[in-house]
Amino acid sequence: MGVVNVTPDSFSDGGEWFEPSAAIAHGLELVAQGADLVDVGGESTRPGAQRPSVEEELRRVLPVVEALSHQGVAVSVDTMRAQVAEQALRAGAAVVNDVSGGLADDAMVGVVARTGAPYIAMHWRGHSTDMQSRAVYEDVVAEVCAELAERARVIMDAGVDADRLVLDPGFGFAKLAHHNWLLLRHLDRVLDLGHPVLVGTSRKTFLGRLGLADGEASRPPAERDVATAATSVHAARSGAWGVRVHHVPSTLDALRATAAIEHATESTTDRTTDRTTDRTTDGG
Repeated sequence: MGVVNVTPDSFSDGGEWFEPSAAIAHGLELVAQGADLVDVGGESTRPGAQRPSVEEELRRVLPVVEALSHQGVAVSVDTMRAQVAEQALRAGAAVVNDVSGGLADDAMVGVVARTGAPYIAMHWRGHSTDMQSRAVYEDVVAEVCAELAERARVIMDAGVDADRLVLDPGFGFAKLAHHNWLLLRHLDRVLDLGHPVLVGTSRKTFLGRLGLADGEASRPPAERDVATAATSVHAARSGAWGVRVHHVPSTLDALRATAAIEHATESTTDRTTDRTTDRTTDGG
């Protein structure tokens, strides 16, 4: 899943794709780079972000969703609002990606059930303005799994088919760095809930802190793509349904390299060819 933030204040790109024409071009670029699904969102969910009005979110999102879907792109709409989700589905979106898991808007699950759209429900404890104050856990893995399981039950009871529900443990949302690392280490526990799982670690702050001493400034978001690729490989090897990333090529290369290692076979011809190639093309 490639990310298109149609926002002026995204933590990862600082509004680079805010204008519809730039967002559309970026969405097409992500597909050309190998993205299977393009996630279009008009509301920043970085810590402390203020919400746009419904009208503003619609203004940002709908032209991009419509243009990309008309060009054959599979689009997910990243929104917590039922009205935005419904209009985006009418404009051609194929999936609803709701970081609140239906908790921010009581009407959301009804829209998803009525339209039959696949629904990604994330673990969520509150809006960006105060979510990090809610990052309090005795056992983060057990609590996130329990809260996700309860949301899944409510969503399915409201009429959403189990085979159309994807769960997201919500890396970086009401979670501190060590919470994120524990969830990644125990991703199998999330998968054991019985639904496809989306992993979205891309460019999150906890990746920008890797290898730095206390007090050092985090690396900027664009310098976190290697760490993103590493966590994406871990997610894929663990059995995740999808990974949500800002920089598609680095994650795809990492996944392809891992797959090549796992599926490598050796024959006499291959060994001879490889030795010859190595002598003639490799430098020091």
